[in-house]
Amino acid sequence: MLNIGILGLGEGRSTMSAALNSPKWQLKKICDLDEGLCRHRAEEFNFPHYTLDYNALLTDPEIDVIGIYTPDKLHATHVKMALSHGKHVVCTKPFIDNLADAKTILDLVASTGKKVFVGQSSRFFEPMRRQREDFEAGLIGELITVEAYYHADHRWFLEKGWSLESRFKWLYGGLSHPVDLVRWYLPDISEVMGYGMLSANGKKGGLHHEDTMHFIFKAKDGRVARVSGAYTGPVQPVTRDSEMSCILRGTQGCSQADYMDLRYAVTTNTGEEKIITWEHKLKHYFRFEGKSHHAGEYQNYLEYFHDCIEANRPAYPDVKEGIGTIALLKAMEESLATGQPVKVASILNTYGL
Repeated sequence: MLNIGILGLGEGRSTMSAALNSPKWQLKKICDLDEGLCRHRAEEFNFPHYTLDYNALLTDPEIDVIGIYTPDKLHATHVKMALSHGKHVVCTKPFIDNLADAKTILDLVASTGKKVFVGQSSRFFEPMRRQREDFEAGLIGELITVEAYYHADHRWFLEKGWSLESRFKWLYGGLSHPVDLVRWYLPDISEVMGYGMLSANGKKGGLHHEDTMHFIFKAKDGRVARVSGAYTGPVQPVTRDSEMSCILRGTQGCSQADYMDLRYAVTTNTGEEKIITWEHKLKHYFRFEGKSHHAGEYQNYLEYFHDCIEANRPAYPDVKEGIGTIALLKAMEESLATGQPVKVASILNTYGL
């Protein structure tokens, strides 16, 4: 069993539930600058061990891992502090928002020997896990192309004050999910081209950057993929569509994993067609009101990270993969600004990576 301390109790709510319900983890302490939120979480989970001081987590010798769920702009600072104090790290996506921090983090990982795991939770949802399992078993043959999207009516998110800051971008905060799914299957994306816009709803809500985007990726081996995101408008009924989906098209079959709906469809190399759902796991994934804070996938990835630490093997997405995804997102951002294709290598070279 490993001990975890959690920083940031908004999204960190799911990780609290994950740790408290996992036989592999012990929750030692939680931290947030908002004392009212600390008290609320303490009461909600009957867990009184909270602090307003991050140093109390960093200097606690019993804590093995720090879980970081603070606003995006703070991730790099909090990750560096945790590594400098000899802690393993799990950090929510997007990993960092400035590649200028990447080399220091890589050096700290190398010098401390500690692991950094990026909490790309969508990989650990039931449909995506089954899709990966079938892909690795060869059920759809050789991969031809990937399509992934994240379309959701997240106007409620604009109630969070920091979402209206100029540094907040849906490109990083939302599109990082389907981008990660594409990189899971096509890790060597070499070039990206995309267009985006700030919708009427986004403007009305006070956003500063694009909330509707479509991109084409080209991998080094010539394969292509596409990613899209739209975040401030109504979506189709779930019987027609899913908020997030990953589609794999192969030489002998095709599969589609629908995230929030716990639904998976596959046409295999034998011609068999299957649709699978996991309604019996709804309470594992969605433990709170509605379908918010889907804690089950956090428990899945925490337990995976535990096993990787115990076996001293890489936990993917690791620090290098996390930085690679940020570099791709940066290339996407540059393409939005210029209207031109952008090579990922040029972004990495700019930061000496």
